[in-house]
Amino acid sequence: MHISKRLFPALALAFPAAPAHAADIVTPVTPETMQIEANGWTFAFSPYFWAAGLSGDVSQFGIPGTVHLSPDFGDILNNLDFAVMAIGEARYDRYSFFGDVIYTKLSIDSGTPRGILADSVDLTSQTFAGLFGAGYSVFQDGNSHLDVVGGVRVWDVRTEVSFDGGVLDGRVFSDGKTWVDAMVGLRARYDFNDNFYLTGWGMIGAGGAKVDWDVAAGLGYQFNETWSAVVGYRALGVDYDRDGFVFDAVQHGPIMGLVVRF
Repeated sequence: MHISKRLFPALALAFPAAPAHAADIVTPVTPETMQIEANGWTFAFSPYFWAAGLSGDVSQFGIPGTVHLSPDFGDILNNLDFAVMAIGEARYDRYSFFGDVIYTKLSIDSGTPRGILADSVDLTSQTFAGLFGAGYSVFQDGNSHLDVVGGVRVWDVRTEVSFDGGVLDGRVFSDGKTWVDAMVGLRARYDFNDNFYLTGWGMIGAGGAKVDWDVAAGLGYQFNETWSAVVGYRALGVDYDRDGFVFDAVQHGPIMGLVVRF
């Protein structure tokens, strides 16, 4: 079964498209969150938004070679069916436990030029990337701190192509992979004064992928105890190449937000 490489620009949308600050969460891609303290523990949870584009190479369905893709955030948004992006953290003294989850589902409908093999082709892409880890603060000074962190990132990338009309009417083909990468790195926050702060993180790892990395930085402003805002930039990359399935891509874009704390 041969699937035209013309379908592969749609695979760019398989990569997750996704601003941010919390007093105890140092990752720049999370907004201010409501926190609850219990017996010395602090808990926080937050959804976030990331206006990211994509560049990279993919290959699926056994097609030889790779196809280069470079959709911007607008291309991804136009085909977005559903997305969930959120982070949570539990913190006790110098110890922290956190999770960062990104899930996207995108669909593309395309007519075929001659309608012999099919009148139309539908492509659905689903991507899950979940980072789960723990950290230890090697430096603490009020809200400013530097954490050494480690964890795992779980990837699941799925693509399904279905045909309507023509010789291939009703046929459905799917391809996908799941893998896990070990990650290590640093997370930090530095307060310039009572209002302005700098926050960021950097992590790198490997496992199922040849390399998996994630960096971000943001400048935040605390208006008062209720309102805060942050602007920044995040880039996340992964290079997976096994059994003819290639997913070598970098997602990058600005992070921003105006958030209320309850």
